[in-house]
Amino acid sequence: MEYFCYHRDRPDSLPLREELLERHWSYMDRYEKELIARGPAFTHDGETLTGSVHIIDLPDPAAARAFAFDEPNYQAGAYRDVLLRRWRNMLGRTMWDFPGDRGSGSHYLVLGLGEGPAADLDLPPDRDELIAYGPLLADDGDTWLGTAVLLRAPSPDAARAVLTPDRYADIEVHAWEFGGRR
Repeated sequence: MEYFCYHRDRPDSLPLREELLERHWSYMDRYEKELIARGPAFTHDGETLTGSVHIIDLPDPAAARAFAFDEPNYQAGAYRDVLLRRWRNMLGRTMWDFPGDRGSGSHYLVLGLGEGPAADLDLPPDRDELIAYGPLLADDGDTWLGTAVLLRAPSPDAARAVLTPDRYADIEVHAWEFGGRR
């Protein structure tokens, strides 16, 4: 089962996150084979950390909750909240398989939260710019709750345009970077 996990930072938590960086990476190293994508999210200027994205394939909801809530930064209070949802990998690949140049262009996390009939289940036409793409689902694995996307785009507005605006209660766009040691 695939899960989307977004740990949102508390204000002014950067010193604590820097102190715990090696513990965080060591924790994530334990999940190296299960990770689909990971990396930090920032404000549009790329200066202020807003959170950490982890997309992971785990056996069940209990394992996903343990992954999210045993994470060292969460345990130390660096995060203000955690969004943990089932997710479906529409690309069938990991971020390490991204066909584009990881070092060029701007990368974004686009997070659309909604309800009702599912939206944006078809991949956008320019899939080579997509790093990760899929619906956010309830624990039953069927009920649509939104869409989470990692992509390369020329601007935050272009990144936001990957989702159908009137189908979401809110669409967040964060600058995002490839994370991890590999």
